[in-house]
Amino acid sequence: MIFGGPAAYDSKRRQKLERREVYAAEPATPAFLDWSGSAITFDRSDHPGCVRHPGSYPLVVDPIIGRTRLTKVLMDGGNGLNILYAETLDAMGIDRSRLRPSKAPFHGVVPGKQAMPLGKIDLPVTFGTPSNYRKEVLTFEVVGFRGTYHAILGRPCYAKFMAIPNYTYLKLKLPGPNGVITVGTSFQKVYECDVECCEYAAAITFMGDLVVQLAEGAEDQPDSKQSATSFEATEGIKEVLLDPSSSDGKTVRIGATLSPK
Repeated sequence: MIFGGPAAYDSKRRQKLERREVYAAEPATPAFLDWSGSAITFDRSDHPGCVRHPGSYPLVVDPIIGRTRLTKVLMDGGNGLNILYAETLDAMGIDRSRLRPSKAPFHGVVPGKQAMPLGKIDLPVTFGTPSNYRKEVLTFEVVGFRGTYHAILGRPCYAKFMAIPNYTYLKLKLPGPNGVITVGTSFQKVYECDVECCEYAAAITFMGDLVVQLAEGAEDQPDSKQSATSFEATEGIKEVLLDPSSSDGKTVRIGATLSPK
């Protein structure tokens, strides 16, 4: 879950006011939000011809952000921010000079580490068709690291649009001026996005581990006889024969606490 950002690192006074609002007694007359009068439901008319592995894939949509239709935007209900990658911003032709300062970090991208955005920007986001569409202005935290999506829309987007996702049918619904707007995608598209994400994450993890091993190797000053391309740990391991009945003498290294079997 991605969390943090300006709301979490607001001034003490603003945090105190927010706490007071959250714990205040319920008003006698509710204050209804815009678009709250529209009922949104899912039934068999939304059911695809075949649902492949229900719940396994992300919800990826293609809204218009600014003046550009982005084809790989992740709808992430566990994300407390709207995130736009600097690479996407550049491709959209938006100058980085438009970014406002953002001094609030966020967490959840890499466990135990925080990310600092390059800045933030307000952009209109549009869902729907020319006959029935909604446009709302959202604030994006612009980040300098790469991602496999063009942008990530989190809870602030869900709340602004009063949108409801269905991760079984891979559809998003939101109230519009001419009825409920339904935004869908294909299982083939989200499958490809999911595979790309996993491959990218694996590559980043491998490179991170490689950097750590290189740094540790430099600090430990390994024996000069050890291969310069070897990053294996030399402590806590032992060698065992692959095939005790064979005379080829081939061995494999395993943890010292493991059984040879």
